[in-house]
Amino acid sequence: MAKVEVYTWSTCPFCMRAKKLLNRKNVEFTEYDITGDEAARAEMVERTGGSKSVPQIFINDQYIGGCDDLHELDYDGKLNPLLQS
Repeated sequence: MAKVEVYTWSTCPFCMRAKKLLNRKNVEFTEYDITGDEAARAEMVERTGGSKSVPQIFINDQYIGGCDDLHELDYDGKLNPLLQS
């Protein structure tokens, strides 16, 4: 099973949407709620190469992007193979 990590903000509707997709696929993931945590946000920005928006998603340490990127991978049929790796 793939290692999935999601950086979130507690009130972010895009974070909720991304988590809903992962939950629908029965994917276990580690959630980093960075609400108000500037140190955690700085770590996320460093991992993403500069992206400051949430959610930010990683699968097997590969940077996927945000909610729209996750849904696009799913729509294109490329998410399931990533999740199986």
